[in-house]
Amino acid sequence: MKRYCLAVDLVDDPQMIAEYEAYHKKIQPEIHKSITDAGITVMDIYRVGNRLFMIMETEDDFSFETKAQMDAANPKVQEWEALMWKYQQALPTAKPGEKWVLMEKIFAL
Repeated sequence: MKRYCLAVDLVDDPQMIAEYEAYHKKIQPEIHKSITDAGITVMDIYRVGNRLFMIMETEDDFSFETKAQMDAANPKVQEWEALMWKYQQALPTAKPGEKWVLMEKIFAL
């Protein structure tokens, strides 16, 4: 098992944040399938203010590159990502076009 932590910001608007959370109360079956088919076994998203923090646990052979290729070939995922980008905004440190930014682990107990 591998674990990854990622962050992204939401547009800082209470109504838009509420809409974003509503979409995540029950995601579309095709989106759920795309996540699990990529080898992601756990995905939790937390929010503080307009900052989102995602924890992903994956199978050992998980690859962000493979997941990106699978997503690019899936029209439902592309539709979902376009919709979510309406609510999300890049972190100040993100590269152009980058959404979720992989966080660096700095401590473990």
